[in-house]
Amino acid sequence: MGNSKSTAGGQTTIPAKETYVWYRKFMMEYPSGLQTLHEFKTLLGLQGLNQKANQHVDQVYNTFDMNKDGFIDFVEFIAAVNLVVRGKMDQKLKWYFKLYDADGNGSIDKKELLDIFMTVQNLNGQQTLSPEEFTNLVFHNIDINHDGELTLEEFINGTEKDQDLLEIVSKSFDFSNVLKVICNGKQPDTGGGFLQTM
Repeated sequence: MGNSKSTAGGQTTIPAKETYVWYRKFMMEYPSGLQTLHEFKTLLGLQGLNQKANQHVDQVYNTFDMNKDGFIDFVEFIAAVNLVVRGKMDQKLKWYFKLYDADGNGSIDKKELLDIFMTVQNLNGQQTLSPEEFTNLVFHNIDINHDGELTLEEFINGTEKDQDLLEIVSKSFDFSNVLKVICNGKQPDTGGGFLQTM
């Protein structure tokens, strides 16, 4: 293992030395080895959000809680960091799909996409397109069978083929500010990023 990078499923993982640094930070902040939803929101300065924004942050947290026990442990945390820092685009798109699929039924409908994009705009101030314009663009460009729902395959293939759409989706879930907060133990910058205070 040492300082070399290993691969898992073709994804470059965080080197052991760097993982140790993350582990020390995580354990200093969460001595129990578990992070709660409340601690996640506190770390990122996400108090006083409206209901929809709160639901979206809950959904982000729940996608990181892979074993669904209500906590993020270190393994889940480092997997999330690894996805954000070193994940391949198709891996990130699968994760974005999970976030957009609010009801977890395996497809994204227009209402889900509209609701999530409105919430993301409230959280990060992204104003390139209105939520309605974004939703219409997505469904026009990548809903191949025009059934009003996007499957994972349609979402990944369509987004990868449309560079403008890929850029909008990627910017919507920019976690660079979140990682700065975790690394520095400071409140989020107000200049942008995915999870900024309102």
